[in-house]
Amino acid sequence: MSSTRNTSSTSNTSNARSPELQGFRGLAALSTVVFHVWQQYYVYDPQGAHPPIDNPYLGALVSLEVIDLFFVMSAYLLTLSYARAAIDGDDRTRPGRDFLFRRATRILPLYFLAVLVVWSLRNPDLPGDWRDLVGHLTFLHVFDQQRIFYTLGPSWSLSLEIAFYLTLVAVGPPAIRACRRLRTRRARVLLCATGCAALYLAPVVWISAAHHAFGIPHTNWPVYFGPQARFGGFAAGMGLAVLLVALGERGRIRAPWATAMSVAAGVGLYALSYFSAPENTWHTYYHPLAALLWFALLYCTLHLRATARPRWHALLRTPWLTGVGLVSYSLYIWHEPLMLALYEAGALPHAQGAFPLAALMVVAAGVLVATVSYWAVEYPGSLLARLRDKKGRPREFYPEPRLCGDVGTSGGSLPT
Repeated sequence: MSSTRNTSSTSNTSNARSPELQGFRGLAALSTVVFHVWQQYYVYDPQGAHPPIDNPYLGALVSLEVIDLFFVMSAYLLTLSYARAAIDGDDRTRPGRDFLFRRATRILPLYFLAVLVVWSLRNPDLPGDWRDLVGHLTFLHVFDQQRIFYTLGPSWSLSLEIAFYLTLVAVGPPAIRACRRLRTRRARVLLCATGCAALYLAPVVWISAAHHAFGIPHTNWPVYFGPQARFGGFAAGMGLAVLLVALGERGRIRAPWATAMSVAAGVGLYALSYFSAPENTWHTYYHPLAALLWFALLYCTLHLRATARPRWHALLRTPWLTGVGLVSYSLYIWHEPLMLALYEAGALPHAQGAFPLAALMVVAAGVLVATVSYWAVEYPGSLLARLRDKKGRPREFYPEPRLCGDVGTSGGSLPT
């Protein structure tokens, strides 16, 4: 049992620091920026909504939502230590209070700064829309039909991240204690997998009831954007962590199979985006289905044979892309207010056909601002996590700073 435990732990630590995940985060962050520029250049008239470029194939590609990728990756990385503890008895799981402290130092300094800056600029006369400010500072704006997309539009997904952190701390330790009472490893794996499946199915039931039983339209944002509807992505990531810990070194995939399965998952994601339309079945269950496809894609990326490295992984490992992945949280925070400021100031072209140029300009400006933000705010804030030791106790001294750009941090932009 001891050798199996060590092998599994080493393997999963390596996976958690995989540069491919950082590359995925960079691609997803860039995709998010382009998607929001695409939305900005829509034209609305009595005949309906008109995209910047009237090409359904391009529209499906640009509109392919990557928020579920961020949720799956975040949950996978943060659940690994709990899965190792529950299945293999690894005792290196941090106390819940320390986990939340480290998440807070990673997320809150930059987020609170951005909310205060953007809200102040948009509410120069006090008291302004104080409900919007309170909602964003408490992460409750995701439940506000009117203000969910105010101030920092994409930050609704960060509210879900916070809900996931609290859920993980609530269910993780009891799951570990329950698994320790089970004699066989198979029983422990089954218990963990069953819990993940239940957490995945609960939002599906909620969405089904809201849409089919009560006829609630998709424009009711709190119903379909809240954690009760979107937790499936996190549950899929938790399931991925459980699966990879359970497998250890067994069943690793050859490069050709990994490529074929990845292509199939990519085609599935594109088809889901292409066929999704307001109020149809694909749109209703878009996010639970997308979470499963991202699960499959990440599985094919992480559970490879040691000597098997598909050629397309070279793109994910390129320094410029992993660099974008490193600053993706700052890019996620700043890109929308930056885009709106440039547009309103006339720095971006207003013609609908200028979308490609505008997207390029916003990406370039966004990455530059995100890089400055990372080193000026995000990285110094993350150093606060080192005020506590591995057991969650305050340190008696301040450790020497070192780079913290590993993908074990859940910075990606979310969203998600």
